Amino acid sequence: MDIGKIQELEIAREVDFGCYLTDGKEEVLIPAKYLPEQYEIGDKLKVFVYTDHMSRPIAVTRWPYGQVGEIVGLKVKQITDFGAFVDNGLEKDLLVPKKEQHADMREGGQYAVMILLDYKTNRMIGSTKIAGFVSDTADGLEEGQEVKLVIWQKTDLGYKVVINSEYVGLVYDNEIFEDIRLGDNRLGYIKHIREDGKIDVSLQKQGYEAVLDMSDSVLNALREAGGSLALGDKSSPEEIQQAFGMSKKNFKKVLGGLYKAGHIEIFDREIKLKKAEG
Repeated sequence: MDIGKIQELEIAREVDFGCYLTDGKEEVLIPAKYLPEQYEIGDKLKVFVYTDHMSRPIAVTRWPYGQVGEIVGLKVKQITDFGAFVDNGLEKDLLVPKKEQHADMREGGQYAVMILLDYKTNRMIGSTKIAGFVSDTADGLEEGQEVKLVIWQKTDLGYKVVINSEYVGLVYDNEIFEDIRLGDNRLGYIKHIREDGKIDVSLQKQGYEAVLDMSDSVLNALREAGGSLALGDKSSPEEIQQAFGMSKKNFKKVLGGLYKAGHIEIFDREIKLKKAEG
């Protein structure tokens, strides 16, 4: 039975306070509050198994933010002399021991945390010393692919991000059009894989799909505003970024496409839906 993993187990027997589940070799308790309203012996349940406050294995149907082997952004709830407790979405918080902290963590801060199994105690622990667990060269990734990101470190060029708990990539400052924080969990896209294997990442879709998504956003905003918005060809990049979270270059591409399709009229500081769209 894998501690720190979501898995499917069979209901083996019932007790007053829940049921015992089995993988065919070992048993683990699932408390009554996590059981479905109707069940029978022999039914299979999808559960997460970890250890409770008494270090006993326990099964729950409450999913964590991250399983053993994953890197996720987690928030610190409490600092103690021996480590930091972070919220992993479970009743029992996850300990990041002092010796597993890359730098001292602070209460309320968010961090990229590798979730590990301490084989001495059979407990889940966290570590912010994640450099040894990730690769800075792509292997099996493709340009345009949607990926899970954790915002990891600030650099002179932008932000290092952890990709799918396996790789390190870079999001450039001049391509960020929304507020981000260290420890944020995001969806992103592989923008470019360089000849040396290094990975450039974008928080926005790329190419034709991106233009379609942004076009829908502009049209929806126009409809919600009654057919007119105080943004146009000569609006500032800051105004466009605040309204739509995109660059002025992309905004003008979107407006050009909507104009050619006959959806809008464009003015220096205004765009309007054509009457047929209203």
